[in-house]
Order: sequence, then C-alpha cells, then structure tokens
Amino acid sequence: MTQTAPPATAADLPPARRRALTVLVVSQVLGGAGMAAGITVGALLAQDLLGSTGLAGLPAALFTIGAALGAAVLGRVCQRFGRRPGLALGNGIAALGSAGVVAGAAAHLPLVVLAALFVYGAGTATGLLARYAGAELAPPERRGRAAGTVLFAMTLGAVAGPNLVGPTGTLAHTWGIPRLAGPFLLAAAAYTAAALVLLMGPRPTPPPPARPGPPREAAAAPGTGPRGPLRARPGLITGATVMITGQLVMIAVMTMTPVHMNGHGHTTQAVGLVIALHVGAMFLPSPLSGLLTDRLGARRVAAAAGAVLPGAGLLASLAPPASVPLLACALVLLGIGWNLALLSGTALITDAAPAENRAAVQGLADVGMSVAGATGGMASGLVVGSGGYPVLAAAAGALALAVIPAVALRGARR
Repeated sequence: MTQTAPPATAADLPPARRRALTVLVVSQVLGGAGMAAGITVGALLAQDLLGSTGLAGLPAALFTIGAALGAAVLGRVCQRFGRRPGLALGNGIAALGSAGVVAGAAAHLPLVVLAALFVYGAGTATGLLARYAGAELAPPERRGRAAGTVLFAMTLGAVAGPNLVGPTGTLAHTWGIPRLAGPFLLAAAAYTAAALVLLMGPRPTPPPPARPGPPREAAAAPGTGPRGPLRARPGLITGATVMITGQLVMIAVMTMTPVHMNGHGHTTQAVGLVIALHVGAMFLPSPLSGLLTDRLGARRVAAAAGAVLPGAGLLASLAPPASVPLLACALVLLGIGWNLALLSGTALITDAAPAENRAAVQGLADVGMSVAGATGGMASGLVVGSGGYPVLAAAAGALALAVIPAVALRGARR
C-alpha cells in the first residue's frame, strides 16, 4: 500500500530559499509601515489641502492608479531581471514618492502632493507583488501558506504605522511641516530600509519543482498552450474577478471611513485606531487564509469572501456615526473579507498562469486590482458627498455579492 507523503514544512525548503524568504519577510515588515501611512492620512491630507470632502477620495484614486502602473512595470521587471531587483526598485519608488508628499505639504503645493501620491502608489504595488515571490519559494501544495506568510509579515508594520500618526505628526510640526504629512516621513524611511534589505540580502532561487500528485483545482486546462486565450484558462478570470471585486469594495469603504469619523468629531487617534484594526485584519489572518486555501481549495475560500464582504458593508452602513466599536468591527470584517479574496485569487492565478511568463501575468492581475481600487477611491468621495457614508457602505456590500456567482460559474465550468 502506497503511503501519502506528509505535507511540506518550512524546514523542507533548501537553506537558500529559507534565507530568501527571511529577507522577503523583513522587507515586508518595513514596507507595511510605509503603506499604512498613506492609508491613514492620505484622504485627510487631501481634504486639508484642497478644502473639499468631495475630493477627499482623490489621493486613494491617485496612488491606486499609480499602483496599477507600478504593478504592470514591476511585474515585467521581475519577469526579466528577477524578483529581488524588481521588489527593491518598487520600494525605492515608494520612498521617493513619500519624500515628495512631505516636500509638497511643507511648501503648501497641493499639485506636488498629488503627483507625489501617484509615485508613492506606484511603489506600494511592491507589497502585494511580494506575495507571488513567497508562493514561488514553496512547493505547490504550500503556496497558499507561503503567500500568507509574506502578507502576514506586513502586519507588524501596517498595524504600527497608523498608531504612529500622533508622534510623527508632532515630529513634522517641530520641523515646520504640516502634522498630517508626518506619517509620510515614516514611510520614506521605512521604504528606503526595505529596498536596502532586498538589495543586500541573498538572491531568491528558482521555484521548487512540482511534486507528483493530483493537479490543484485551478490548474490550466489540458492541452492549453502557455499563451493560449484567456478563456482557455478560466482560473485566471475567476481569480482576477475575486481579487478585483474585493479590492474595489475595500478601498471604497476604507478610504472614506477616516473622513466620515472626522466629520462626526472623532479624534485623529480614534481614526488611527480604527484603521490600524482594519489593516491588521487585512494581513493578520493571512496564515490561516493560506492554510484554508491549501486545504479546502481556493474556490471555497473565495466564496467565503463573497459572504464576509457584504456583511462588512451592511454593518458599516448601519453603524451609528458616534460608535467607534461598531465602525471598528465593520472595518475588521472588511479587512478579513479582503484577505480571503486576495489569497484565494492569488492561488487561482498562480496555478493557472504559464510558468514562462507568470510574473508578468501576475503583474497584470494586480493592475486590474489597482484600477478597481482607483475607481473605488475616486467614486467613494463623490458618493459620500452626495448620499453619505451609509449609502457608500451599503452599495459596496451589495457589489461584493458578485464574487459568489463568479466562483459558482468557475465550479460549473470544472
């Protein structure tokens, strides 16, 4: 009787891959702190500089449009030159954009700040692209957990970042810089350090060979060429749909939550706490989500995201504006739903993409996410300006239901 081989563990990775994964994790911790700065105060900074709530979603739109361009370019850089130089370049671009935001805010030049937010966004694409690098360092049966580990590494920095709004704002004020630009000082330092860690660390080795066994559920259709039509690889369509929907819903609600709270008299520290809990929920469950993706299958995890995201939107729309706990619960659910959508979509795309141009295909999938995020960020300000935050949250929750038929259609095709 043939025995089934036990699942691979981290110790099964060759030493070079373990070191490469460690470097990737450290860079993600630093990058998480930089990413959280823009999420927490970007909308508030724009509102302060432009004097308009309706335009408060513009920063989210700009740095997600930048992330779309960054994902496409960095994906091709990773494909041609390798993951390490591509990710290091992305972190360097994010550091440059962060410094530009600080300079523009100090000079009270809104156009400079907005242009710098675009550059900053192009660099922040690195944080999500890194999950693909983590997945390729592990055997196929552990890709979900490996990608989850890389995303989890962002948690420490991403949770600490919003809670440093006060101290970094004070530091900025002592230097004659607007307080809301303070977190971008942290972002510039954190992204610079992340780029240096990647440049000085060991080079990642090629992905391990696939182990014998049944193909995963999202594998490419038999007989399909590596550059065959997209419809021949339905896993790509399903994975992209799940990730894009989750990104659009999450960005739309998250972007306007600080503005909504600020408009109802909540302090900057209260806003920072809610966003910190949200960002923590985006990344903290990653190991569990990755494990569930490996064990239960990406389709089931994607369906779970299609249930959690609408619940988050409904709770946010019904929460009294004065209730920080209920708003925090809604944002935590929003983060969890996004995490489930991201990791399940990542698994579907990684398994379906042809090996010889996988990095470029993954980059294009993240372009779709960034475009969706830009749409959600820009539209969110307009919706809140005309109908209010509850309308935005309810509409976003209803849109998230689109994940379920997409997953069901994939199951019917199988």
